[in-house]
This record gives sequence, C-alpha cells and structure tokens, in this order.
Amino acid sequence: MAYLKPTVSIIVACYNSQSTIARTIDSILAQSFKNWELIIIDDCSTDNSASIIKNYADNDSRIIYLKTSRNTGAPSSPRNIGIKNASGLYIAFVDSDDMWLPDKLQQQIQLIEQNNYDLVYSHYEKVNNKYKRNGRIIKTRHKTTYNDLLKSNHIPFLTSVVKRSAIGETLFKNIPQEDYCFWLDILKKGITAHNLCKVTALYRDSKSSRSVNKWQMAQGFWNVIRKHQNIGLLRCWYYMINYTIAGFLKYIR
Repeated sequence: MAYLKPTVSIIVACYNSQSTIARTIDSILAQSFKNWELIIIDDCSTDNSASIIKNYADNDSRIIYLKTSRNTGAPSSPRNIGIKNASGLYIAFVDSDDMWLPDKLQQQIQLIEQNNYDLVYSHYEKVNNKYKRNGRIIKTRHKTTYNDLLKSNHIPFLTSVVKRSAIGETLFKNIPQEDYCFWLDILKKGITAHNLCKVTALYRDSKSSRSVNKWQMAQGFWNVIRKHQNIGLLRCWYYMINYTIAGFLKYIR
C-alpha cells in the first residue's frame, strides 16, 4: 500500500549488512503504525546488501533505496542524505543491525502528539549477536535537557523519534559519536527530550560494534563537548567524570 505523505520517515544507514538488514526491515514492516517511509542509504556495500534491500523495495513502495556516490566510511553522510530526502513530519533512526518491537512507532507518535513534544526516546534491550533476548534492559532518564545530555548520551539512537521541524538545518557531523553531537545540537535550541519509559527496540550487542572500543568512545565524547559544543575545560572534566560513571554502569548491564 502506498502513502502519499508519510507521517514518519525512518532513516537507515547501511554498509555490508547482508546478515542483519532483513531483520531490521522486517521489524519495521511489522509495526502496528503503518504510515511511514523507510529510507535506506547504502554506503556502497560490497556484499549482498543492495540486492536484499532492492527486493524489499520492489515489493513495498514505502521502502526507498538510495546509494552514496562513494563509500564514506561512516554513517554521518548517509544519514544526512536520508534527512534531506525525508518527507515525513517526524524522523526516526535505526541502525542496520538493530530491531524495533511492533508497537514502537504507535506508542511514541501518540506520546508526541498528546503532549506536543519535539523529541522522544525510550528504553531498549540488549541482545546477543544472534538476537537472543536475555532481559538486559537499558533504562535512561525520564526526560533530558541539553545540560543533562552533556553528562552522558541519554538518548538511545535506535529508539528516537524527532519532529522534522525540530531538526531544521541540523545535520550529522562527520566525527566520532556523531549521533551524540546531533542530539546536543538539537537540544541546544531549548528542546527537551522525553522518554516513553518502555522498551521499544532491540540493540544487537556485536563485538564489531563501534561502541566496543571504550577509549575511542571517551576520546569522541571529549571531542564533542570540548570542540563542537565549546564547553570550558573545567566543565569538560566534570562532564567526563559523569560520562565515565554512566558508561561503566551501562557496560555492566
């Protein structure tokens, strides 16, 4: 079924995800909320990802396949292409190896529209490399302001839904922890993000994940708050301590 104007534009950056992308797409097709478009941006994959995505797109006009002109090596540029091509009132993001639970969009859109929120997120559950669920629930703040976010990234990327108008001209920077900087740039406008406080997504805890290297993550965090948010040195150290504690608590779950 085709929708002339989708309510939600779902953006997925994809690179060599032939073993996982079908699960991600299937979880979106299973959504109880149906008025969406799925924009998948292929960063010049060298595996079978493109043919898998195109097969889905051939069978559902809501699924749109786009491709970068060259491999960019990071999700920032593909996501920005997705934002620029999105036609929905809301934007949602998910990675090409994560999954949504069936009522994610329905519950979050309802939360946004009942309260006139600009940005919502939720809890999520970590699953292993084979998507086995073990009840590893990651909970975060009930609501998040810019100052809250400076201490740690409380907005799980795969659970987010944001108004297109709140994004405005904001785009992802081509830096480590680009999603964290993106949320900071949005909340810096005076926006508060709100948590549905339910599990809506499954995060695949893969050893190949970019988040595995904790030292690089810490360096990326410092770079975001010091260079791109222009936070003073003493405050940076304060936020760094908060980030380290929050990261440790998240890691042990």
